[in-house]
Amino acid sequence: MQGWSKSRIELPETVVMEILSKLPAKSLTRFRCVCKPWCSSFQTSHFITKHQHNNLKNNLNILLKRCRGNTHDDIHYFSALSTEKGQNFLVKENIRLPFFENCWYAPVVSGPCNGLLCLHDAGKAALWNPSTREFKILPQSSVQRPPSVDSTSFGCLGFGFDSKTDDYKVVRFVTYYFDENEEEGFLADWNHQVELYSLKSDSWKEISVPEAQPYGSPLFNNYINGFYYWQATGDSDYLILSFDMANEKFSTLPLPKFGGSLAQYYLELLDFNGSLGAIVYPREGTEKSFDLWVMNGSWTRQFSIEYVSGVERPLGFWKNGELFLEGSNHELVLFDPATRELKTLGIHAYQKTMQLIAYVESLVPINGRSEHEEHIIRQPARDASN
Repeated sequence: MQGWSKSRIELPETVVMEILSKLPAKSLTRFRCVCKPWCSSFQTSHFITKHQHNNLKNNLNILLKRCRGNTHDDIHYFSALSTEKGQNFLVKENIRLPFFENCWYAPVVSGPCNGLLCLHDAGKAALWNPSTREFKILPQSSVQRPPSVDSTSFGCLGFGFDSKTDDYKVVRFVTYYFDENEEEGFLADWNHQVELYSLKSDSWKEISVPEAQPYGSPLFNNYINGFYYWQATGDSDYLILSFDMANEKFSTLPLPKFGGSLAQYYLELLDFNGSLGAIVYPREGTEKSFDLWVMNGSWTRQFSIEYVSGVERPLGFWKNGELFLEGSNHELVLFDPATRELKTLGIHAYQKTMQLIAYVESLVPINGRSEHEEHIIRQPARDASN
């Protein structure tokens, strides 16, 4: 056609960045090589925050921590599940973390927090961004230990974000045990210490020990809006211990009055739509009822799910209110409270080793190394069964 010529339309840079901020992290990782300005833009806090906000609903991912062996002590690994419509949460790939394979227990997962996970087992701790495939082993603590310690135990850990200083922090409880020594007049004793890690400074420091002592491993994400929560024991009762990541202070909250005792019921803390929640269910029986309590100034019961047969424990809520559960045959199932349909997903694990982690894609850097450098193995599902 005469008079026609090709012309290139240049989009404003702000429009280009807005479009790019809506793409998955995997695509942006490839696009870093397109041009240097793009690579630099992807590393700014403004773009990282915008990308996270745009992906809150569109790019939610699921990792399932589990163990396929015949005992609880066999190797634990992570399965990435498909969240695409119609995929029924098929296993896409299985991920093994060699750093945690020679530990006494499976790595406990704290988080996610802005797409980051904190993994820990005994004295080992690491941060992991599964979206950018970056892994950072935390340094050994330089906090001074008391003399004459016979053994050390690393207990509960919390992970969260300090919005005031734009820093990610890890709080860890340590217990020191002293052997009985009758000749010198000492009896067996122990001492508690709390230490705090800062990603910005890449170092640990000691902080004050709270009066309440946390216990247990979280089944759900216990980090909510700048605070991390644990179940704890006080002088004479059970309560909730919280830690403010910005002020670095502990405080306590009461448990919901659910009409029973912790000897009869399990109580698990969780993030429910940005508020502190607690899901309560009976310890005995395979026909379970689940009560969800939410803290909004005071505890209120949000809703109840009555009489679900053939299940053991809850693992997490999904987008439309469905509840992931571990079935009595140790299979992952999905329950829809609206229709009361219980769907089996064909994914199995050794009893009570499943933990479901739903995280938002994130570009947050953790100053670590690549998964390849840390020898992390990703095995496609076609090469491994569910």
